[in-house]
Amino acid sequence: MNELQYIKFDSVDENEFISILNRQRIREHLIEHDFFDGNSIRDWIELKMSVDSTPGCKIRAIKFEGKLIGWCGIQLELERYEIAIVLDHAAWGKGKRVFADLMAWAKELGHKDIFINLLHSRRENRYLARMAINISHSEIHGSKFTTYQINLN
Repeated sequence: MNELQYIKFDSVDENEFISILNRQRIREHLIEHDFFDGNSIRDWIELKMSVDSTPGCKIRAIKFEGKLIGWCGIQLELERYEIAIVLDHAAWGKGKRVFADLMAWAKELGHKDIFINLLHSRRENRYLARMAINISHSEIHGSKFTTYQINLN
């Protein structure tokens, strides 16, 4: 069972999400928000499940060896489809595989381009910069991002 499992959010215990999303090392790379509690995590899960039902979108929790290690997806933000990957620090080595799977999903969903928004506090990603047809700066929910546009053709 050494493979990643992508499962729907309603198959994951809320406390598993809280455990990962409230970790400081994870929060450093996300839009600033309050710590999750039982109520706010339920609202967040419902929001992500709603996004998952939107045409062109796909949102999944990620498990490895039966343990939740994060979530990922293709979601609509600023009228553009973006890739989101949030992994527990101990699972960052799995990021390349998750990224490859998301790119395959984007192609399956018929997207021509996909966007990746990295919080401004992160240094430029050379791998994404080489792939990108355009690099710009965006503001989403009051936070600044470096935005990489990747053509899927």
